[in-house]
Amino acid sequence: MPIDYDKLMAWKPDDVVQSYSSHDTMLYALGLGLGSDPTDRNELRFTYEEGLQVLPTFPVVLGTPSTWWRETGMVDWQHVVHGEQHLKLHARFKPEGEVIGSTRVVDIIDKGPGRGALLYTERSVRDARTGELLATATSTSFARKDGGFGGASGPTKEVHLLPDRAADFVFERQTSPRAALIYRLSGDYNPLHADPDVAATAGFRQPILHGLCTYGVAAWAIVSEICEGNPGRLKSIGVRFSSPVYPGETLQTQMWVDKSVVSFRTRVIERDVVVLNNGHAEII
Repeated sequence: MPIDYDKLMAWKPDDVVQSYSSHDTMLYALGLGLGSDPTDRNELRFTYEEGLQVLPTFPVVLGTPSTWWRETGMVDWQHVVHGEQHLKLHARFKPEGEVIGSTRVVDIIDKGPGRGALLYTERSVRDARTGELLATATSTSFARKDGGFGGASGPTKEVHLLPDRAADFVFERQTSPRAALIYRLSGDYNPLHADPDVAATAGFRQPILHGLCTYGVAAWAIVSEICEGNPGRLKSIGVRFSSPVYPGETLQTQMWVDKSVVSFRTRVIERDVVVLNNGHAEII
């Protein structure tokens, strides 16, 4: 069934009420690789319950509706890939709490027959008790098989251009071979990240790392290197996913600082390939 623009724009997944504990907060940090050096006190703040703090990208795993593209019956969900992710933080998250995630479709762009479609969505994450808006997550998904439904071809989001100079900061982190198996315990159980047979069917030599895990590592690079370890200084972060990462590879994040704006990209050193591109973050 091809995309029906009006019907899909009106599609509203059920709100997701989710309780999380300090266990979930620490597990998310461990999934990003924090604690690889258990004596590093800067990272221990996010992986140990005494004085526990919350990583700023934690909201990307909260209040997310599962398999809802599949439920619409209009999208070839097996060929949908994550293209872009942006997160805006409105308030600090506590180590444990209960939130409500509300997701809506913002726009659908038809790239044409054989060229796919862009699906823009937005998720608000609110405190379930007070209703306070804590974070807004916007995503672009690329539906590779769903172009040519007769929709508008634009406008598309502008790409953030990186500075034409040497990076001001560089951060490297080797991922664990078990990284995807740990990160998936924060809620993304797509077998592409765990089952070698599923990965092979999709054309990969082994299960790949979640794009949002790489995204979280880049955010930690900014917090660690530029924000002096203070997660509250990161107010927003957006990026394009340009290539997959295999667990065990080394991620190098290059960062440029221009007042309150941090531009960044992340590459895999072993294959010399950029995996996150056109990154833009705002700090205070």
